[in-house]
Amino acid sequence: QVQLAESGGGPVQVGGSLRLSCAISGRPYSSYVIAWVRQGPGKEREFVASARWSDSRTYYADSVKGRFNISKDKAKNTVYLQMNGLKFEDTAVYFCAAGTSPYDGYFYYGQGTQVTVSS
Repeated sequence: QVQLAESGGGPVQVGGSLRLSCAISGRPYSSYVIAWVRQGPGKEREFVASARWSDSRTYYADSVKGRFNISKDKAKNTVYLQMNGLKFEDTAVYFCAAGTSPYDGYFYYGQGTQVTVSS
């Protein structure tokens, strides 16, 4: 069993930065991927980024490549999402998720944290 708790969301201006944190309770299996997904207003949930727990492989949606960076601190059981160059369209509830596929089909989700980008 894995439990996920996000933090770090809030209001930010266009072009600004935020760092989201995902605190993981329990020990993810070595095969697990920890991901960030988001759901904007009136939109479906979409993949943002993910990282394999056991190695350094990371995956990104095209819309965030070059702006967002996912990292992990295994000693702290925490995964981070550094978001730079934020755009209006990045406004969404951001969820941490865990599963075995990098892009979808996750088994566990956190409660989400709101990110609002404004001028």
